[in-house]
Amino acid sequence: MRDVHPFLVLSPQAFNAKTSLVIGLPMTKAEYNADNPFAVAVGQAKGSAGKTSYVLCHQPKSFDWRVREAAPHTMGRLSDTFFAEICAILEQIIQLTGPREPFG
Repeated sequence: MRDVHPFLVLSPQAFNAKTSLVIGLPMTKAEYNADNPFAVAVGQAKGSAGKTSYVLCHQPKSFDWRVREAAPHTMGRLSDTFFAEICAILEQIIQLTGPREPFG
């Protein structure tokens, strides 16, 4: 992804402040994500009439928010419903709480 994109932060504020890292998921307006089973449509993108904003659950990332001079998005917090749906998909991908398959 080029340019500046919104990012759904999953890590808690205390962690972010102490480490200057954020862990989360990128967001995009790319229309081909409408058919992506790992992308969650979270509503109309701000300032982009007719464009949908998607959270990409299959692309967890971390970065130093201070170095990148990141700032909170004007969208604010995601609804609890969308957040739960996103976390459920991420859990299916990385299986933090469930049984894990053996390596190799």
